[in-house]
Amino acid sequence: MYETAEGPYTAPERKVGLVHRVIVPDKDYPKEYAILVTDRRSIFIRQKKTRGSFVLRGEMRYGTALVTDVQPKTLEDYEQTTLESLAADASNIAVSHNAVISLVMTKGEPKFRLREFFVWLTMRRQGHKFHVYDLEMNYRDGVKQEMKLQFYIVPLGAYFKPRRQTQTRETILREYAVDALQIFQKVLPDRVISW
Repeated sequence: MYETAEGPYTAPERKVGLVHRVIVPDKDYPKEYAILVTDRRSIFIRQKKTRGSFVLRGEMRYGTALVTDVQPKTLEDYEQTTLESLAADASNIAVSHNAVISLVMTKGEPKFRLREFFVWLTMRRQGHKFHVYDLEMNYRDGVKQEMKLQFYIVPLGAYFKPRRQTQTRETILREYAVDALQIFQKVLPDRVISW
């Protein structure tokens, strides 16, 4: 619902875009989400568990899918489900765009441990840097308490693998992160977003 000089009007909520996959860190088990972005809110839709905690933590660390068998969902996959039912699902997270205080994208390089020697060696031989992109969204929840949601922008293998034939790992990860950020730029004020 919104108001103009002529009075209140109700316009249907419009779907703007879909970020196919992000990973939200958790001390017990990282969680995979797709983000359905509308003109009013972002709905983090919990995805089925497809990998073990060790693999997901590795994907967060390297910024890329280690397993390539999962197909991304599309906006059409969510056509039969109402936005209200997605937002009401306890496993999902709905954040109103009016409540967003800031959205900050950062880029970092993974810190390697001894047991990841072969990953480090592979990266070094390829001559590419792994940059991990993550977003931190600060917002106010329903009781006006400030909340923070950090999520890593990690493409699925179905996105990554075909592009790897012609692009560097660094380019693919940057483009995926920028595409996700551009979806948010369509719906959030410029003062909220920083990179």
